Amino acid sequence: MTDATAAAHAPHVFDATAANFETEVIQRSLQVPVLVDFWATWCGPCKTLGPILDKLAADYRGAFELAKVDVDKEQELAAAFQIRSVPTMVLVKDGQMLGAIPGALPEGELRKVLEQVGVQPTTNAGEAAVEDVPAAPVDPHEEVMRLRKQIEAEPDKAELKLDLALALLRTGAATEAEQLIDALPANLATDDRAVNARARLGFAALLKDAPPVETLRAAIDANPGDLRARHLLGAHAIVEGNPEAGLQQFMEMLRRDRGYEDGLPRKALIDAFRIIDDEDLVGRYRRQMSSLLLS
Repeated sequence: MTDATAAAHAPHVFDATAANFETEVIQRSLQVPVLVDFWATWCGPCKTLGPILDKLAADYRGAFELAKVDVDKEQELAAAFQIRSVPTMVLVKDGQMLGAIPGALPEGELRKVLEQVGVQPTTNAGEAAVEDVPAAPVDPHEEVMRLRKQIEAEPDKAELKLDLALALLRTGAATEAEQLIDALPANLATDDRAVNARARLGFAALLKDAPPVETLRAAIDANPGDLRARHLLGAHAIVEGNPEAGLQQFMEMLRRDRGYEDGLPRKALIDAFRIIDDEDLVGRYRRQMSSLLLS
């Protein structure tokens, strides 16, 4: 790890500081996961782990970025992430911390950790470019009909039922979509698409017995600290197709009380991020959320 300064000049490896963390780690993680390595010059295991991480960064060719934080020089960052021992690694993806990994793991274990969050080695730029080409838009009603026929032909193929649930949600058929999602096998229940679908269903379920928008707005006008009203008003906005209005309410909840209802403001924001298609809007509010949580 004594070669950290030199390694920071290698592709996909850099030194992270309090000054560049927002741009180089939080904002960068909206495009590619960033593995943050908290280390120290006096730490023996850090000297073992450092070269392994450098090798992985080179092998993965930009599938993730490696940020190195010297805890003695960057005590503010170490405190913000509650680093109690080194080495400790933190994976940041889509503007949020996925979890801390203490200790010097062997290369094989590190590869498994990266695989679990969807990080695979990039083979070449051509393949990456093909993967980034967006699919042509599909009419959800036509997609529902197509998938129903395909499921008739292949009734045991669970992936098709998840595809159907997502298509149904886009047509507003939430009840049938929920039934399909509830019946998914365990390996698909945690699929990103299933998580996205549950987030959509969650916002719709919140409004089942909720007061109308006018009542909620009146409640907030009377008491700006009414976080329950803000949560329901934000859910109304998300469901009705006004995502920024929803994010504004959730962000105001976070500003006023980040610990409300066991972290509900942060959870509401993350659930909304999963289902909003506007990447610029999501990126802007992710950065605001990260700045608040690190302040």
